[in-house]
Amino acid sequence: MVLVNAARDYINRILQDISGMKILILDSATVSIVSVAYSQSELLQKEVFLVEFVDSISMSKEPMSHLKAVYFLRPTSENIQLMRRQLAKPRFGEYHLFFSNMLKDTQLHILADSDEHEIVRQVQKLMYQQESGLFDFRRTEVTPLLLVIDRRDDPVAPLLNQWTYQAMVHELIGIQDNKVDLRNIGKFPKDQQEVVLSSEQDAFFKANMYENFGDIGMNIKRMVDDFQQIAKSNQNIQTVEDMAKFVDNYPQYRKMHGNVSKHVTLVTEMSKIVEERKLMLVSEVEQELACNGGQGAAFEAVTNLLNNDSVSDIDRLRLVMLYALRYEKESPVQLMQLFNKLASRSPKYKPGLVQFLLKQAGVDKRTGDLYGNRDLLNIARNMARGLKGVENVYTQHQPLLFHIMESITKGRLKDVDYPFVGNHFQQGRLQEVVIFIVGGTTYEESRAVALQNTTNSGIRFILGGSAVLNSKRFLKDLEEAQRIARTTTGLV
Repeated sequence: MVLVNAARDYINRILQDISGMKILILDSATVSIVSVAYSQSELLQKEVFLVEFVDSISMSKEPMSHLKAVYFLRPTSENIQLMRRQLAKPRFGEYHLFFSNMLKDTQLHILADSDEHEIVRQVQKLMYQQESGLFDFRRTEVTPLLLVIDRRDDPVAPLLNQWTYQAMVHELIGIQDNKVDLRNIGKFPKDQQEVVLSSEQDAFFKANMYENFGDIGMNIKRMVDDFQQIAKSNQNIQTVEDMAKFVDNYPQYRKMHGNVSKHVTLVTEMSKIVEERKLMLVSEVEQELACNGGQGAAFEAVTNLLNNDSVSDIDRLRLVMLYALRYEKESPVQLMQLFNKLASRSPKYKPGLVQFLLKQAGVDKRTGDLYGNRDLLNIARNMARGLKGVENVYTQHQPLLFHIMESITKGRLKDVDYPFVGNHFQQGRLQEVVIFIVGGTTYEESRAVALQNTTNSGIRFILGGSAVLNSKRFLKDLEEAQRIARTTTGLV
């Protein structure tokens, strides 16, 4: 949320000083930034009446001199060449150029030479030298800590089924730039084929994004009941005053109707997927593999699910991967039996993918204590949790990131596992820690960060990653890495 607010602030600065009707021109990367930070209605309030891609603008020749063109692009060579051609034959009344990073001097000269008609009103460049206050959102007395983590340190988190709302939607359907595409899972009315899930624009989602799936159903029922009461009151229109009141409240009524339909649709579709794929059975075994010991019982449970015709190929693959990551050193014979069973039961299984995962993220490659069985303190904590029991068997897993944040707040992060670069001595207690996961992060980890930030530990954590993973994306990335490795080493 911190980074979203930063993006909103920057986009707001771009738009607020340019009065009149505007067209916002973006590229494939900046459109993701804008779509996450701003809704279409909010852009309309800023007098942005059109949003176009920079490459598609070049295909049209229709003059629109009544519009002011606001470009927000990456300073790539391709984008600079597109702008050069567009400035040579201008279609808009004014041009305001903004970039997501610094321009090179050569790029600036190209744009200046192309502006023969002198229609460029401003260019934001050299952000750190000439716009020193642009990113001064909130300075702290103590320099923030940047912690870079490799995804291979915790390959378990992106392999697990999820049971909290935001993470579950991403795992079962998929979220891209706050949008959920429903066209691949069923037939829906046109206005429901793609829905927006944004905590900035949706109060129900903001309040429930980290809630368990069971609680979500109850909360949606309350929302439906509230909506039905409002709908019933709108039916009782008898006077002109009643009609005027209904007209005044109609936009809010429509918004609430759309919100109710959206969340009911999402929960209904996810419930169908859970039943079809028997995910409650699968997830219970996943959680046991991730959180508890007992190799013999785990082998039997995984074998039974591999033999279950209702379990999908991807779920079989994930179960074997989770077993392999946990017991790769303890039960090589049983692990080979699971490999053979997986190959015979799942035609889509790609041979060697589990072994490749172990090669990349096995116990010999990982940093930290993923299963809490290296450190005596972690072993004792896990034993205590096992004796006490867990509130929800489906959400007992805590990602490695949770324990890393716990170590940071207690000053126990081990230098041997996470070595510092440069002079790391600083005065005072840490106030901010930026954690970036190379290889991608998950919504389960995002939830862990959000909950940690509510504990008033005195340290604010900010999470970033090279992608937001679900199991499908993680396995796709793993397959691509395997393909590259085979190509590089000459293997087929």
